Amino acid sequence: MNTLEAYQAKIEDPKDVQAAFRFCQDLAQRHYENFPVASRLLPRHSRKHVAVLYAFARIADDFSDEIEYEGVRRERLEDWRRQLHAVGKEPPRHPVFFAMEATLKELDLPKEPFDDLLSAFLQDTEKKRYATFDEVLDYCRRSANPVGRIVLMIHGYRDEVRFKESDAICTALQLANFWQDVAVDLKKDRIYIPEEDFKEFNYTEADLRMGVVNERFRNLMKHEWKRTRALFEDGKPLWKRLRWPLSYEIRLTWAGGNEILRKVQRIGFDTLHTRPVLTKLDWAGLALKALTL
Repeated sequence: MNTLEAYQAKIEDPKDVQAAFRFCQDLAQRHYENFPVASRLLPRHSRKHVAVLYAFARIADDFSDEIEYEGVRRERLEDWRRQLHAVGKEPPRHPVFFAMEATLKELDLPKEPFDDLLSAFLQDTEKKRYATFDEVLDYCRRSANPVGRIVLMIHGYRDEVRFKESDAICTALQLANFWQDVAVDLKKDRIYIPEEDFKEFNYTEADLRMGVVNERFRNLMKHEWKRTRALFEDGKPLWKRLRWPLSYEIRLTWAGGNEILRKVQRIGFDTLHTRPVLTKLDWAGLALKALTL
């Protein structure tokens, strides 16, 4: 199932909500991600709700990124947003929102975190540069942190201590993805390295576009790397506050993010010419390592 097919899907039976949940789980299982999604480790009851979150975000993210939506990105995202706002007010017309209606009602979840995600995707259609690191953090607050908060709420956690530690991990994961994808994002004319940091390390966007990897670039990336590593450490206490198996899922996700950073460091911070990725063998090792964290 590609994303266009997923977006165009219709509810086949308005009485069969389980079919809508299966639609979301199928979409989650078919897409590759750097980090585990709706893991089979999670209880079946929780897994289906996490899959709803994933399907909602996956389709929206592709609207903002994939080539087939060029020229209609905002239109698709705004339609997705309208359908989100209509949940609970009118009959859903898409399987994702049919399942979401059941999830929101059963777990008493707010719509705001889902809307925050869409605000970040919409921002990606317009904003291509970031003046300060605070601007980047604000983007992460909406593009990444809601995912962690929703997952916690799905599992019954709603306190600010856990939320803040989750925010640290989610922001770090988003930043790690930025530094991993410097070259990929540049092809889309997106740069998440703050302009203030370019100036601080005497490196320019022109240098970036020419693929210049010198000591100034390495120091710039090392600076972003250290910030990201510190955020991972800030979030580390979270899994000790969670029950199994979510605690293990978070440990594994944390380990995956840190492994990306380790790979960035191993290539001398040159993600302009090499994109570090996690292989199946990496994940096998991380699965064991996460048991001992």
